[in-house]
Amino acid sequence: MTDLPQITDSHCHLDFPDFDGQLDEIVARAARAGVTRMVTICTRLRNEPAVRAIAEAHAPVFYAAGTHPMSAAEEPLATVEQLVALAAHPKFVGIGETGLDYHYTAESKAIQQQSLRIHIAAAQQTGLPLIIHSRDADEDMAAILSEEHARGAFGCVMHCYSSGPELARVAVDLGFYLSMSGIAAFPRSQEVRDIFAAAPVERILVETDAPYLAPPPHRGKRNEPAYSLHTAKVGAELFGMDFPAFAAQTEANFERLFSKAARAAEAA
Repeated sequence: MTDLPQITDSHCHLDFPDFDGQLDEIVARAARAGVTRMVTICTRLRNEPAVRAIAEAHAPVFYAAGTHPMSAAEEPLATVEQLVALAAHPKFVGIGETGLDYHYTAESKAIQQQSLRIHIAAAQQTGLPLIIHSRDADEDMAAILSEEHARGAFGCVMHCYSSGPELARVAVDLGFYLSMSGIAAFPRSQEVRDIFAAAPVERILVETDAPYLAPPPHRGKRNEPAYSLHTAKVGAELFGMDFPAFAAQTEANFERLFSKAARAAEAA
């Protein structure tokens, strides 16, 4: 197993009911596929204790927390102080996911934008990377990220990137990262693959967004961290690299952005 190229699932949701009672097997299958780390994401802060417990119980699992934009109108507004306090935990490695989603929840765009700016402030204060969800909100997202970054630098990953090329260019110009999910492996996702191919490989991460968006050959089934292997293989082809080299590059990228997770691994 140690001879396998190692990769990290930079975004999954292990607290979702899809994985109830199966986490030991999920983590073990990931390890057998070479997926030696995963970041599980809390999308509602009231669920943070349960997500934290998963990270505490499984050595390869780290976590992040925030308020998902689709929940921003129905959850209490997070505070910067609340997010900064969570960052004290040794396995808490990112702020979010946060962002803007105008596809289903455009009516709450004002509170989404307020929530996003709060999460950005927490990322600026803690030095932890911001984890962004963006859908049908490219112009507002580019404007807010650019404006806030000019006020104070922060790291960021555009998770499950499937937005347009202009937002990708803005993100890369700001020094941010683009994360490939199973969408990039779907046969009809050539436009998404073209956007990734135009980005520097030094800014690419891989993820599952499990339990959603399983890549082929598991499309339509429940996704899990082990399947990030399939997306990473598509990424290697896209950048004209052999798989071990691409895996090593995405590991270096992850450790550069999620430096707290890298330090924790070194200390273990």
